[in-house]
Amino acid sequence: MDVAELDRILLAGAAVLLVAIVAIRLTGRLGLPSLLIYLLMGLLLGESGPGGIHFDDAQLAHALGFAALVVILTEGGLTTRWNEVRPVMPLGVVLATVGVAVSVGVVACVAHYFLGLDWQTAVLLGAVTSPTDAAAVFSVLRRVPIRPRLRGALEAESGLNDAPTVLLVTLVSTGEVGEKGLLHFSGLVVYELVVGALFGFVIGWISVGLIRRIALGSAGLYPLAILSLAFISYAGGAVLLHVSGFAAVYVTSLVLGRAELPHRMATRSFVDGIAWLAQIGLFVMLGLLASPGRIGWNDVVIALVIGIAVTVVGRFAAVALSALPFRLPWNEQAFISWAGLRGAVPIVLATIPLAEGVPHADRIFDVVFVLVLLFTLLQGPSLPWLAGRLKVLDENAAYEVDIDVAPLESLGADMLQVHVPSESRLAGVEIGELRLPGGVSVSLVIRGDRAFVPDLRTVLRAGDSLLVVAPSPVRDQTVRRLRAVSRAGRLAGWFGERGRDQQ
Repeated sequence: MDVAELDRILLAGAAVLLVAIVAIRLTGRLGLPSLLIYLLMGLLLGESGPGGIHFDDAQLAHALGFAALVVILTEGGLTTRWNEVRPVMPLGVVLATVGVAVSVGVVACVAHYFLGLDWQTAVLLGAVTSPTDAAAVFSVLRRVPIRPRLRGALEAESGLNDAPTVLLVTLVSTGEVGEKGLLHFSGLVVYELVVGALFGFVIGWISVGLIRRIALGSAGLYPLAILSLAFISYAGGAVLLHVSGFAAVYVTSLVLGRAELPHRMATRSFVDGIAWLAQIGLFVMLGLLASPGRIGWNDVVIALVIGIAVTVVGRFAAVALSALPFRLPWNEQAFISWAGLRGAVPIVLATIPLAEGVPHADRIFDVVFVLVLLFTLLQGPSLPWLAGRLKVLDENAAYEVDIDVAPLESLGADMLQVHVPSESRLAGVEIGELRLPGGVSVSLVIRGDRAFVPDLRTVLRAGDSLLVVAPSPVRDQTVRRLRAVSRAGRLAGWFGERGRDQQ
């Protein structure tokens, strides 16, 4: 590759990225996961489209797909609200294990007995299509104000169900399941998930202490450090302990996300941008890998049958069985069932049989590709309407105040940057009514295009940004107090609101 060729590649890549970014607004208005636009772009750039780019390296697609999923899971964990996920984590774990097993069994039986496929192909189709996709779930559900426990359960499931399905698809593709038996596979899944999650927690705990104690030379280094630690969690778990790197990186990101770290909002913004880049690159690459000319009507029919089996029969059965110990009402079960969105994960998993040279692997990939397109187009836009019909919307959702932390080492203090959301109860509260700890000062209020130094009688408004200087020993207490007032108003203490994570 010479410089001229590199220039052409950079020009084409920048143009594709810009179009993809603009397309986010369109998909957001329509309630669609952006993956549909990106897959279409990949198809247009591929050998069957005007772009004419030939790409058929399944092993490279498999490796890059896993790397992109690590970034997407990192962003999901960092931005997940721990107070929503913690109470429903057991349900998320059951959905990611027992639920996946039920779904795989239903789809495999339909594919074998109804469609006449051999057992290896049938089980692969079940394993590939059963997991929900973190990128699709995070991007769609965070725009729908559903009850926190439903959102938490769906996010926890999508973050954890990659691990057992990756293992199952790999073992079936290599023929190891038949050799070692179901009991060995079940034990391996438990080991990889449990030890992977524990490893991720330890790395996250160490990372929080490290980031808090090391003063880096630039605010831009904090996001890079956190992203590096997330990749260490993934790769360390996979290489050193042979456990699920996906479970490890998701748990590490959850721990980092709930901690009050320096430049927290800047880190989230950076990782959010990298996650969008990973999603765009991943979906465009998978679109390039697909071959529309190879897809026939028979593949479309199989995709419809498998899609109905996994989305309606398998998913509803999986949720019903998984929810038995938790006594979820039927309307919440129905919403969780329909909101189990597929996306990049099934298509990435379909590259594993391709890379292993499994018979009919190209047909499995084509069927899964069509299934994801059709059912994402059906499920995504219907979720807001369905949430209203099933009465699972959270009309009194808490609006969290966003607080970023910048260390002032020489003063032994931290500067908190606080933004007042439109629905926060900080709006209408006087500075003096915040009752912040001693030594804490609200040094500046930024309102619209002007900034001013407030006094104790200054009334906060929605949209204000505050700069609050807090001595390091009372920083956490200050953050808790600001969150408490944001949730419950000036009388937060009387209402028992302390600003901590809520059950």
